[in-house]
Amino acid sequence: MQTKESSKLHQPSLEHLNTLTEIRDLMERSSRFISLSGLSGVSAGLVALVGAWVAHYFAGIAFTNEFEFNQDWGIHQVTYFLIADAMLVLVLAMGFAIFFTMRNARRVGLKVWDKTAERVVINLLIPLITGGLFCLILIFRLRLAMLVAPSLLIFYGLALINASKYTLNVIRYLGATEIVLGLAGLYWTGYGLLIWMIGFGVLHIIYGALMYFKYERKVS
Repeated sequence: MQTKESSKLHQPSLEHLNTLTEIRDLMERSSRFISLSGLSGVSAGLVALVGAWVAHYFAGIAFTNEFEFNQDWGIHQVTYFLIADAMLVLVLAMGFAIFFTMRNARRVGLKVWDKTAERVVINLLIPLITGGLFCLILIFRLRLAMLVAPSLLIFYGLALINASKYTLNVIRYLGATEIVLGLAGLYWTGYGLLIWMIGFGVLHIIYGALMYFKYERKVS
């Protein structure tokens, strides 16, 4: 039978456990950028799918053979159109990411921009910028445009893994999946637009939905 003395002995341990939990939560908030919204991933995926459809419909890029394109256009026209299409997708995806992340940060009472967010952006941009320059060299110097889509997925995956140590762990798994898909695209060339749709479209939607239901919905 539990006595008053024994209950008093157990009471401080429970209080200490609660204190340690609060300290852990504070450390987690200060060391990781947890305001990242899953809806930003879903919106980025939808934008990427629309961008792929635009490339297919207007430039005539085939989903299973990237060497086919609109015969009324020259190769340079197709190249510049695809670059403009990809840049527009990037701008829109970033815009949605900023919007949903700011909304999520306000909802949980966190700052949108702090030292942790700065670390995420820096670690994300270094591989992304490197990959972008690498792909420009592939296009204009080496004439290997068929390798651009898988190369972008690989560098994007590296960027996500590089930034994941400052944000949610699910980002690391998304990055690893993007790298595997990019390597598969390098091996099976000719499916650039298809793997673009899967990597930047479908995977973003899947992982974004997982993030939303795991981290955001229960908070809201």
